[in-house]
Amino acid sequence: MIEANEKCLMKDFNEYFKFEQITGNEESLQRWVVVPDLNRPGLELSGFFEHTEPRRIVVMGDKEMAYVEHMTDEQQRYVFDRLTDGWTPGIILARDYECPEILFEIANYKNFPIFKSSLKTYRLMVDVIGYLDEMLSPADSIHGVLISVFGKGVLITGESGMGKSETALELIRKGHVLVADDRVDVRRIHNTVVGHAPFLLKGMLELRGIGIIDVARMFGASSLLDSTRVDFVVYLEKWKDGKEYKRVGIEEQEFMHVLGIDVPQLVFPVKEGRNLAVLIEAAVTDFTLKEMGHDAGKDFDQRVYKYIEAINHGENVGG
Repeated sequence: MIEANEKCLMKDFNEYFKFEQITGNEESLQRWVVVPDLNRPGLELSGFFEHTEPRRIVVMGDKEMAYVEHMTDEQQRYVFDRLTDGWTPGIILARDYECPEILFEIANYKNFPIFKSSLKTYRLMVDVIGYLDEMLSPADSIHGVLISVFGKGVLITGESGMGKSETALELIRKGHVLVADDRVDVRRIHNTVVGHAPFLLKGMLELRGIGIIDVARMFGASSLLDSTRVDFVVYLEKWKDGKEYKRVGIEEQEFMHVLGIDVPQLVFPVKEGRNLAVLIEAAVTDFTLKEMGHDAGKDFDQRVYKYIEAINHGENVGG
């Protein structure tokens, strides 16, 4: 089931950015942020509040502060009272601007949080929106193993008992890096899916017949990674006689739908004698080559086509 971080506290926001807080106390930081966007109050400063999304953090930069200087005290009191309502999470002043006196007075009276940042307005907006986009992004949990193979995030999924953890162990022994075993928490950040391990399972690998092993202690700290993009999915299923599996590689690409994003997926039939770790390494290498424009399956298909064409023209094509 997909979940979403529907809100985050201004307290967490402030602890992350460490902006200078010039109004409001600790209680004022209990306000929620629920919209991953910012408001630069252009029309609002002129008194027009229709269609304004009041739940956005307000950022005031050069233009806003210059406009405030031309406002009367009466205009400022009306506008700043509206901007510091119960819905607005907070106000950030960019470029170390001093807080206008009337705004300072109203914010203190309401115990409303105002922050000051030395960052330029555009830089401030990029950083804050990036943080909010990540904090408020949709999330989900997937049963499987996430491991970085040759720098690609590979999600190994499939039915229970298919050997996912054992395959991961063999890949770790070969120098690849574990992110999560058994449960992978995934989050959509922009147009990518990022996975990490739940706190309780981080660094642990469960092996039937052995139990839980500590990967970092057994293979070193470099064998673990906090998170990685999910670039590729390998689905392990029990070998089914008579089922058609990929042979040449020109078949239509399959995908796994994760948080609204299609991630390329390859189905691996599990059968005795198949070295899954080696096959996954080969699959990731082939996936990387395809991203670079080198598709062995299509090259082979083209070679067969040219071979047949040459025969049809009576050409000598060799053995």
